[in-house]
Amino acid sequence: MDNLYYALEMTLNDWQILFAEWGEQKFRASQVCEWIYSKKEFSFHAMTNLSKALREKLNDNVIMSLPVMIRQQVSKDGTKKYLWNLNDGAKIESVLLNHGGHKTACISSQAGCPLKCAFCETGANGFTRNLTRGEILGQFLMMEKINGADINNVVFMGMGEPLLNEDNVFSAIRSLNAKNMRNLGARHITISTSGIAPGIEDLADFEIPIRLSLSLHAPNDELRSKLMPVNRQYPLQKLIASLKRYRERTGERITIEYALIDKVNDSPECAYETAALLDGLEPYINIIPFNPIPSKPDFKRSSQGRIKAFCAVLSEMKIEFELRKERGTDIMAACGQLAGSQR
Repeated sequence: MDNLYYALEMTLNDWQILFAEWGEQKFRASQVCEWIYSKKEFSFHAMTNLSKALREKLNDNVIMSLPVMIRQQVSKDGTKKYLWNLNDGAKIESVLLNHGGHKTACISSQAGCPLKCAFCETGANGFTRNLTRGEILGQFLMMEKINGADINNVVFMGMGEPLLNEDNVFSAIRSLNAKNMRNLGARHITISTSGIAPGIEDLADFEIPIRLSLSLHAPNDELRSKLMPVNRQYPLQKLIASLKRYRERTGERITIEYALIDKVNDSPECAYETAALLDGLEPYINIIPFNPIPSKPDFKRSSQGRIKAFCAVLSEMKIEFELRKERGTDIMAACGQLAGSQR
């Protein structure tokens, strides 16, 4: 028997090489990829424009390894959260957001997260491992298959830090974007990072001009290092320098995520500091009312009064922002709430 291959770990070029080795024509690679990525057909036997002999050979030599859905939860606002089981027993979660006319998949890049941000349940539960490119793609394709519809956008805002799993994340993005695979436009793909400065610079040089979102959450090193230990390795001066280089190289606008935690980072002074820190970047800020997590019961959502005061300062400083609408909190599907558990 030939060596075994894993379908979702294979690029279009990998498929072309395999079929050349088997004496098949090159266009067969595009046919198989269309079945998997466009039609969401994961059985080789059902790929009817391939010969029966080729289908049998594929079935015998290529493994279609997909995450297994343990549970789907549906929020009162229509948000869906999926708990997946991977081949080695690791569990991850991903989320499908319905915005009326379009859908957004929030997918994970790691099982757990090593960064241990103080306000995030994912980090509180520890880190298991990086996901492979196939496990990343599998979440997206299975959500499309289950829902019977194309998903319009993908954001790497689920479990884990995508820029600590850069090779697999970038490889998955190439397949999502490739014309002969999923053909998802670059402007519909976003990476959210906690501030991995070297990864931001790598993203600036990435051949696909995807969008960048930074989780900031504090405007000075002292507070940010308490909330986000990654700041000790990549303090704000280094982080802002990498953002400016990204902006200069790509011309792309950066989104800043800022979760307001009551009496922690929500003062008017913090808002003024944030505006000064981001001066010259012309960012768009998503203001996120803090989503409660079991591991940090002392952290509370800011009051409406404190949220309004914070936003008033941003308006005064001519910073463009949006107060994010709450989604999926009732099923623990909002930012910072994913845990990969069966709670």
